[in-house]
Amino acid sequence: MESNKISFNKKLVMRILFYILGVFILSLGVVFSVNSKLGVSAVSSPPYVLNLITGISMGTTTTLVYIILILLQIIVLRREFKWINLTQLLVSAMFGYFIDFFLFILGDFMIPTYAGQLTMLGISIFLISIGVVIYVNAGVMNMPMEGLVAAVNQKILRKLSFGEVKMILDTSMVVFAVTISLLFLGNVQGVREGTVLSAVLIGLIMKKIEPFIAPKMNKAIN
Repeated sequence: MESNKISFNKKLVMRILFYILGVFILSLGVVFSVNSKLGVSAVSSPPYVLNLITGISMGTTTTLVYIILILLQIIVLRREFKWINLTQLLVSAMFGYFIDFFLFILGDFMIPTYAGQLTMLGISIFLISIGVVIYVNAGVMNMPMEGLVAAVNQKILRKLSFGEVKMILDTSMVVFAVTISLLFLGNVQGVREGTVLSAVLIGLIMKKIEPFIAPKMNKAIN
């Protein structure tokens, strides 16, 4: 009995460590996309624009946007919302902290020329893909955006697949970012070709690398 408990605790610790590693790598990928100046991912576009509008750090605006996504989950699910999912608040704060940490480390670093920017964008897409694969396969909890997608899929858009609902919500995030960018900045910021490339390539790269990463994670956890 005691050995089973120790084994369970070890697996849980390993899952949490992998989850944190995934979020850590994901945040580095986000910062590379920011510094590439070619556009950030759909989910990162509202925090990026809010950072430009308010002057508040992007890590903080990311945390604030994620808190709103959690509140939307509560509104959609109502009594079916599981309060354990409030742990997403901790993840949101951690993710925001990691983003600010890497923005501090990298500063304004950018590879000159358009080719250099594309290189940084490519690094960003690859890092984001790895980070998502790791934190998803850790099986600890959803990030707030995925949590909202699951909630909307469960309660509102039941006839659509998870992927289709995610596409709708990602598009909504981009539309919101473009709208407030035009209203407060007078032009479109944060949404460029990199946003489109991220939307297209991240899923494809995840499918390619998951067969290599997932088995190694399962072996380490079990």
